[in-house]
Amino acid sequence: METAIPATTGQAAPPEHVAIIMDGNGRWAKARGLPRTAGHKRGAEAVRRTVEAAREMGVSFLTLYAFSSENWKRPQGEVTDLMGLLRLYLRNEVKTLHKNGIRLRVIGDRSRLSPEIVALIEESEAKTAANAAMTLVLALSYGGRQEIVAAARSLAADVAAGRLALDQVDEDALSARLFTADIPDPDLIIRTSGEQRISNFLLWQCAYAELVFLDVLWPDFGRDDLETAIRAFHGRDRRFGASGS
Repeated sequence: METAIPATTGQAAPPEHVAIIMDGNGRWAKARGLPRTAGHKRGAEAVRRTVEAAREMGVSFLTLYAFSSENWKRPQGEVTDLMGLLRLYLRNEVKTLHKNGIRLRVIGDRSRLSPEIVALIEESEAKTAANAAMTLVLALSYGGRQEIVAAARSLAADVAAGRLALDQVDEDALSARLFTADIPDPDLIIRTSGEQRISNFLLWQCAYAELVFLDVLWPDFGRDDLETAIRAFHGRDRRFGASGS
């Protein structure tokens, strides 16, 4: 568990890109004798608080791990409830995002989502495309390994077709084929609920991200927790592989 780090003199700029693995909805509900759906609904409220706080704090990109490739293995009833919450979010919250100048991006395998949800995603992305206050990235039906495999297949196809020389296959070429090609890599990755795993999230992109693990369950996450994680981030010595002093 990260403990709060005293603020330094002056106000440091926030990390450009914060990514969050939102974990603990089920445990939050179970501790209160409630169905998992109740935890997911409270989790959606935490999303609203966090987006607002991140924008006010000056974060440029906020990525939320909303539904992983592995989450499709959950009981069908729970998946249906989660997709229902997603529909409500896209129908109701995008108006607020747009009003606050927030651009919405969705990354992940859309082929497994219903046509209705895909249409809502496309409509929401188009509506908010010109907004510049912050970019909210929702990772839906997303898996880091699957993303890398798809990028590798794209590179292989281009090489086989003669569109790309073998010696042109490098980190930049692969990065350009990821869902996040136009998004900077995360500076800070936060995971809630006390678990200390990446869980197939932004595996390529997180190479030099700072990791902060918090014991708070996601439905209880708020501005204070985000500030705690960012203070922890500012307390790190980021050398990107270079030798220390």
